[in-house]
Amino acid sequence: MTKLAKLAEANGYTIKLLSDVLEIKYTTLISMGKRNKFTNEVIQKLATTIGVSTREIEEALKKGPVNPFIKWVGGKRQLLPELLKYMPQNFETYYEPFIGGGALFLRVAPERAIINDYNEELINTWRMVEQNPSDLIKSVSQHAANDSREYYLSLRMADRDGRIAKMSNLERASRFIYMNKAGYNGLWRVNSKGQNNVPWGAHKKVNIPTNEITNVSEYIRENDVKILQGDYRNIIDSVTTNDFVYFDPPYIPVTPTSAFTSYTKNGFGKIQQEELRDVALTLSKKGAKVMLSNADVPLIEKLYIDPIFKIHHVRAKRMINSNGLKRGKVGEVIITTY
Repeated sequence: MTKLAKLAEANGYTIKLLSDVLEIKYTTLISMGKRNKFTNEVIQKLATTIGVSTREIEEALKKGPVNPFIKWVGGKRQLLPELLKYMPQNFETYYEPFIGGGALFLRVAPERAIINDYNEELINTWRMVEQNPSDLIKSVSQHAANDSREYYLSLRMADRDGRIAKMSNLERASRFIYMNKAGYNGLWRVNSKGQNNVPWGAHKKVNIPTNEITNVSEYIRENDVKILQGDYRNIIDSVTTNDFVYFDPPYIPVTPTSAFTSYTKNGFGKIQQEELRDVALTLSKKGAKVMLSNADVPLIEKLYIDPIFKIHHVRAKRMINSNGLKRGKVGEVIITTY
């Protein structure tokens, strides 16, 4: 209610006075503001009473951006200005088949969306954030209170010694978030057996994403958001004309000798990159608006040679690298079909 309160006060009203004039209980008015549940009728009454336009009221009721609750390799927080510049202004349903930390998805905060990822632990965590944020925060807090190198490594062993199979979905999600926050450089990386192999990251304390979990949960529950787990191609049949699909796959290696670190046990090599390109073409022919991110490497020009693709060269700041001297701005591409 802060922005609305400031707008009201600038025009001689307090929230209490507004509640009296509109005949809406003060607590109800505040609650409506927190959840953005103002009807068009109430917005019009507010505008008329205060003496401003309905647009000014709507702007005052807008919430700030919803931030990701985890750090993810290749996350798009640093690239958001460029992504927002190139994505379409209008679309029906938002699709993100490689959701990761969901930086763009949460910044756009669409009313209708379908998100997906192959990583089972990641998607289970998204679902627990939606369904049980309070208990999840408590559980992550308990992990953080016990944080140490020994504690972290013991918990990491859960996917090797069978303990993870006995964990509840909430316990798995709590483990996932804690390990993401306590692991080296905020990585989540698995080996060919799907086992986490990130070392403990030396730190003074584990940052618990309390506000992020709460805000993401509230956003998802108040909108039409479906959370899926599986192959990204499973969603393409539901995409229709004027939907927006954003693909942020594991990137092509910058050099031919680069070790392609997998974020799932199945990997994502050249053949998978070619398949993704073909899927993008198929969706574009269906009338969908498609945007992709990838590394700025020579192979991109060959993969996306079809004239339907527009390649935009951008630079993003990357902080995850074992060699601190190699951290900094790297070349990336944003590819669009519109």
